[in-house]
Amino acid sequence: MPIEKDVLTTGEVAKICNVAPRTVSKWFDSGSLKGYRIPGSKDRRIPVAELYRFMKAHQIPMDGIVSGSTRVLVVDSDAEVVQVLEKVLTEQTSYEVKTATTGFQAGLECERFRPHVILMDVHLGDTDARSLVGLIRSNGQLQMSKILAMSGKLTDGQAGSLRQSGFDGFLKKPFQVRQVVESIESVTSMAA
Repeated sequence: MPIEKDVLTTGEVAKICNVAPRTVSKWFDSGSLKGYRIPGSKDRRIPVAELYRFMKAHQIPMDGIVSGSTRVLVVDSDAEVVQVLEKVLTEQTSYEVKTATTGFQAGLECERFRPHVILMDVHLGDTDARSLVGLIRSNGQLQMSKILAMSGKLTDGQAGSLRQSGFDGFLKKPFQVRQVVESIESVTSMAA
């Protein structure tokens, strides 16, 4: 069940977490899962960002969130790289793929598309990729997005330091399609 909404019912949260709706109500009533009640009703609503935080804090597997088509955003200032990755990933996988060639476009696509995985070149022409990663990490709706850095210019030591900047992995250019798919599968199978 890919999450497209900003707010969920206790029944939807129960399906995602693989628990009974009553369990979700108990989490809500105890204050450990934050949300709100519909005015004039006993119905509860849980914001998706809060559900992410709760699941991560309680080590609940994220399988229920990233089921359905994996959404991949490709961000690279080299239009040829973007076109090739979009074509190959669309034809050879079941991923839903969107692209951006600037940091500004990437920000807009992140808001609209809410990707599960972002493949981002660290040498964007118009934006510092590390600051873009910081903005993505600070957005509650994108906290579960995994970000893979791409570069052909970094040394192994520089690539190793990317994790401290918020990246979840690194792909060294040039790469094979199989390596890209394996990296995407690897980060989407992580529980946190």
